[in-house]
Amino acid sequence: QVQLVESGGGLVQAGGSLRLSCTVSGQTFSRYNMGWFRQAPRKEREFVAAINWSSATWHSDSVKGRFTISRDNAKNTTYLRMNSLKPEDTAVYYCAAASSALRLATATGYDYWGQGTQVTVSS
Repeated sequence: QVQLVESGGGLVQAGGSLRLSCTVSGQTFSRYNMGWFRQAPRKEREFVAAINWSSATWHSDSVKGRFTISRDNAKNTTYLRMNSLKPEDTAVYYCAAASSALRLATATGYDYWGQGTQVTVSS
């Protein structure tokens, strides 16, 4: 049983920064490809960033240059560093793990999900 637990969300002013963490238990973390998604009220869940098992990364156009995904295999943890936050970044952020690296930009490409952590950016 793979479990993902996110942390680090909260309330921040526009222009501020947060770092989200996602710790994985139950399987060998280094084998998994990891992703971050977000879902704002009344909107579809959208891809934010992904990192594969060899630490290659991808970021959506909406966050490129502001957010950075990374991983620490020794800590079974993936991170999402978020800088220059905007009110439109407000959402519940979800961490996900995928056995395959084929469809990391789509939610259906992932096998396991965390419970989500709320990020609220005030203007």
